[in-house]
Amino acid sequence: MKKIKIIAVILLVLTLNACSDFLDTRPKDFVSPVNYYETEAQLNTALNAVYDPLGSSALYGDLMLGRMSLDGDEGYYTRVITAGPAIYSNAPSDNNITSFWQQCYNGINRANLLLENINKAQSINQVNKDAIEGEALFLRAYYHLLLVSNFGAVPLVLESLPNAENTDIPRTPAKQVYDKIIEDMTKAEGMVKPINVVGYGGKVNQSAVRGILARACLYAAGHPVNDMNRYVEARDWAKKVMDDAAAAHALNPNYSQIFINYAQDKYDIKESIWEIEFWGNRVDAYQEGGRVGANNGIRTDNEVLGYTYGFIATTGQLFRLYQINSDGSSPDLRRDWSIAPFSWSPASIKVPFTRTQVFERDCGKFRREFELLSPKNKNFTNQNFPILRYSDVLLMFAEAENQVNNGPTTAAYDAINQVRGRAYGKLLPGATNLTEANLSGLDKTTFQEAIQDERSRELSFECLRKSDLVRWNIFMFSMRRIAADFTANAPAARQFGATAFNNVTERDAVWPIPSRELGLNKLLTQNQGW
Repeated sequence: MKKIKIIAVILLVLTLNACSDFLDTRPKDFVSPVNYYETEAQLNTALNAVYDPLGSSALYGDLMLGRMSLDGDEGYYTRVITAGPAIYSNAPSDNNITSFWQQCYNGINRANLLLENINKAQSINQVNKDAIEGEALFLRAYYHLLLVSNFGAVPLVLESLPNAENTDIPRTPAKQVYDKIIEDMTKAEGMVKPINVVGYGGKVNQSAVRGILARACLYAAGHPVNDMNRYVEARDWAKKVMDDAAAAHALNPNYSQIFINYAQDKYDIKESIWEIEFWGNRVDAYQEGGRVGANNGIRTDNEVLGYTYGFIATTGQLFRLYQINSDGSSPDLRRDWSIAPFSWSPASIKVPFTRTQVFERDCGKFRREFELLSPKNKNFTNQNFPILRYSDVLLMFAEAENQVNNGPTTAAYDAINQVRGRAYGKLLPGATNLTEANLSGLDKTTFQEAIQDERSRELSFECLRKSDLVRWNIFMFSMRRIAADFTANAPAARQFGATAFNNVTERDAVWPIPSRELGLNKLLTQNQGW
């Protein structure tokens, strides 16, 4: 499936290359829609072009994997730098933030072009046509979700804008953006194909739409929009994923295997519902490699193992969220996979960390030694990256159920305890009933706090934490707590890690509107504090 997508995107480069700048100039080498979108093959090629920005270097292909501080209180950037979003020293002129904005609107523009012209194709099966339209509609909404959750109010763009004359569009209030995201995703849910029909996680499917709808509803229900009625919808969309007998979603019994699968191009659609696909290592004909594992893996300069920069290391806060035994080990099997328990020596030998070496530990989820593709490129990998996993759905359901019922129900406990049970090995062969993993006896507040901690244990380094902290309205509290922890507990050689957390102010809950876009679009306004 990956090869088909990549070839299609290459073919489209000279035909549908939408503006690289938001609402900037007429696309170069543009083929008029009058001459395109007439066959199913052309529609699929155009759809693949809508997917393509997700894997760009500005999004999941590079920058989001450690350079944009999306990990919140879970990790810190391991290089000493003086500016940039990695250390919350932002500026409206920052290239990384500008590129993020531009690629999201690039995807939106491509989706709009497809949606406006899809009816030109006549000789196409209606089921397939509906699926293409549904995927494009969902992806347009998802790009808007990335924008509104990181910038706040943004222009809601629902038509293609190939001309510079159409650049002046005001920001739409965040609530209205979320309303439209949820409206469009809801329509798409009835059009796209079920995941068991699609057969792999790299394509938008019904389970993915339902799960991301739950996420969008939780974002809208939380700070700063506070549309509390959305909790009911979040719960109901998550429940649809859980109750889909045909999809039969379930947790992979082995937590580490989820991420080994991403490294080895193995699909597990019961657990991994939607993932960003990468292909090749950019030393062959394929130019779709990303930096999963190269940016956010265990640092090594050994190219046989797979060169890794190790841009992200754990905070003490994340490490201590996992239960710790008296000997320093953890019964929670996620800890020593998500957080590296060793470093690589120059001779490529694993050197275990001592129990006091916490701040030295890199993100361990995305390990290049498990890649099967050879040779391994220094900078690019073929590892996929998760956007939505089934465990996330369970935790979203538990959180929304707690909010809707003013306290945890049996169903809420069952959902979170499934995730915790897997973490403690309950699903592995020969496991006994591990009752110590189960939560019980909590009220609404303490259950919500348990959810907040569990999401970090389960979903760390998956680009979700900052948005979670913001919607829970604990962003500043959490980041300042990490700054104090560095001062009190980090070794001298790692004190620089406190820089980002000391830099954070209230304005950093969102990024600044890029100054380049303010110059192009006279109706744009800047976020408060920037």
